[in-house]
Amino acid sequence: MTAVAQAPSRPTSSTPGHTPPVAAFTAFPELTRFILRRNWLRLALWVVVLVGMVAMVYESQRVAFPTQESRDAYAAVANTPAVAALTGLPYGAGTLGGILNIKIWMTLAVSIGFASIFLVTRNGRAEEENGRTELVRAGAVGHHAYSLANQLVVGGLSVAIGLLIGLTCIGLGLPAEGSLAMGASIAGVGIAFLGIAALAGQLTSTSRAANSLASIVLGVSYLVRAIADVQAEGDTPSPLSWASPIGWAQNMRSFGENVWWPLLLLVGLGIGGCLVAGVVESRRDVGAGVLPDRPGRAAASRALATPLGLAVRLERGPMIGWLLGGLVGGLFYGGVASAMSDLLDSGNAFAKAFTGQADSMLDGIVGLFVMATAMVAAAFAVQSSTSVRLEEASGRLEPQLAGAVSRIGWALTRYLLASVWGIVILATSGLVFGLAFSVTQGDPDQVLRIFTASLAYIPSLLLLVGVTVLLTGWLPRQAILITWIVYGASVVIAMFGPLFSLSEELIDATPLAATPRVPGVEFDAAPLVVLGAVALACWALGLWRFRTRDLTQA
Repeated sequence: MTAVAQAPSRPTSSTPGHTPPVAAFTAFPELTRFILRRNWLRLALWVVVLVGMVAMVYESQRVAFPTQESRDAYAAVANTPAVAALTGLPYGAGTLGGILNIKIWMTLAVSIGFASIFLVTRNGRAEEENGRTELVRAGAVGHHAYSLANQLVVGGLSVAIGLLIGLTCIGLGLPAEGSLAMGASIAGVGIAFLGIAALAGQLTSTSRAANSLASIVLGVSYLVRAIADVQAEGDTPSPLSWASPIGWAQNMRSFGENVWWPLLLLVGLGIGGCLVAGVVESRRDVGAGVLPDRPGRAAASRALATPLGLAVRLERGPMIGWLLGGLVGGLFYGGVASAMSDLLDSGNAFAKAFTGQADSMLDGIVGLFVMATAMVAAAFAVQSSTSVRLEEASGRLEPQLAGAVSRIGWALTRYLLASVWGIVILATSGLVFGLAFSVTQGDPDQVLRIFTASLAYIPSLLLLVGVTVLLTGWLPRQAILITWIVYGASVVIAMFGPLFSLSEELIDATPLAATPRVPGVEFDAAPLVVLGAVALACWALGLWRFRTRDLTQA
């Protein structure tokens, strides 16, 4: 069991058998330091990744659109319903700051929303579910001290990321007010979903349910914002955008009008959610949730009695969500690929870096977008495959292995489910991409061409899952963190490696970049054979070690 904070011992009283009351926030500073100590690496990674993405994307867009003429041309392409639905309204699209907003703002907003949700739940409801919160409260610890410390740390992360994004943009030469407005809008989203996650943790009784409830709110907020932006007139937002916290932040319009007052709504939602969560916390029992657990069926179906049936039941939400995300991405890429190729000059350094050795700019863009769909499919496969370690760390694995189920059989079921569904996402997104692209080109042959190009990434996906299998077997406590570092490094190197002048040997050594970017280049089966062989070795070594080692909890 993970070590918990050593709370101060209860103060003694002169009256025998009498324990003086503890203030609501007693030991708050100690618990804040404890949460920082447990989460410093996760916090640092979120800061480095989100702030670093701003610098990378800005540099790539500065090189891609060096003249005002090229930026105006991009603004015309960005002012379409498909782009608005995916990345937001294209206000200020004729400026580098506006292009940066279009390219990265929505990704940052959604990412920091998930960061707040996962961190609040991990340090809150998950600790309560595992019994550690009750253990901490056995000392002289205030009833709300731990929750407040958790909220302060996560809120501080949002503020730090927003401030660093603003300072980074200023350092890159963008207007100061627009830079600070962009950073503040991102921080505001994080604070807003901090409050939502805090409340979700009080309403539900499990960490899985808390994450799901808050994530559903985030997804609905994104969807409402997308519908509102499709209904917008030019860059004038629809009134429906005010029904979404993400819409509030977007309406700050950084690098445009730089409207500051929507930040008050975001901060108010965050603080309000935390206050309501505090009231609920003071009125419920430790370990309980406000929403009653839904009673299950009197008898489980035969499918739930099998490892595969149980895995599908637990993963069905993410499976459906990631599939829909892949379909939307494929549709978007198919609709804008031709327009994007017309914008980029084949002699441009950015274009050469991103399109590789393609004979034509259009084929290079298509190859790049096919790789992007593969990244989405691989992200699901990696996330789903980490469930093996999560089940082990939570202690839920041992009861499942108490019956006639072998370790390797159980783990292989989880890993195969992640891989097969990842391939389904890869295939369907590639098919939709091909259909949408064939419509814009008037060429039905493009469907099969892009579909087969997508399937070429299957060995890469299996290798990334294999890394998870290997790490779970040999380094279980660090497996999830290192797995995501490997995935993130693979994505960054595949996308930006040439732009950073990294060696071709290093780029080709990563799973995603090693796959030939068909149709931009000729198909070569040799890299796929190597990737498949390495993946098989990782799976075999990881499963063997998982079978022979002791189970370890968090």
